[in-house]
Amino acid sequence: MSARSFAQTGRKIVAIGRNFSEHAKELGNTVPTSPFFFLKPTSSYVTSPGKIEIPQGCIVHHEVELGVVIGKTGRNISAASALDHVAGYALALDLTARNLQDEAKKKGLPWSAAKGFDTFTPVGQLIPAEQIPDPHSVRLWIEVAGQIKQNGTTDAMIFQIPQLIEHVSRIMTLEEGDLLLTGTPKGVGPVQPGENVVAGLEYQGKELSRIEFEAISRD
Repeated sequence: MSARSFAQTGRKIVAIGRNFSEHAKELGNTVPTSPFFFLKPTSSYVTSPGKIEIPQGCIVHHEVELGVVIGKTGRNISAASALDHVAGYALALDLTARNLQDEAKKKGLPWSAAKGFDTFTPVGQLIPAEQIPDPHSVRLWIEVAGQIKQNGTTDAMIFQIPQLIEHVSRIMTLEEGDLLLTGTPKGVGPVQPGENVVAGLEYQGKELSRIEFEAISRD
């Protein structure tokens, strides 16, 4: 399975919110006591190298994340067996129109518009699960216009991947090719048209994935 295959055949993107406490705090949000998630459309996928579109009037923030690619369909998956359902991992960005999200939150409305624009889920190639025996020891970083903005490790997750898979699969069936986004470290910030965005995923000091995008303006 490649980035092209899961980005083309996966039926949904399930994104966990506020799974890194420092990120929750930097946006003034409470740290959750149980997992919560939102959905992103698969039409928001874009693969590297490519272009990410910044809609006019939107303040778009980068959020670098570890994506979990589901390899075996399951429902009511236990945490103990959760990793058996994982085909691998992928470096991903969850782009967010922050001003739209803030407005929706104030009104108690869904976040779909803020998260669902075309090109708002850039992804890298699938990394087979055997290359990352411990997904809670992954380093994620992102560079915008030549400056490092986020640099964190997945050991800071509040809820680990088996818990997330168990939680989500109790609500909806996770299907082969689905992508589970696991949250972002602190340091989120804006991306402007004309800027280059580069992100990387490292495991035990070895870079396993790097993605690069040019930000362009969208009318």
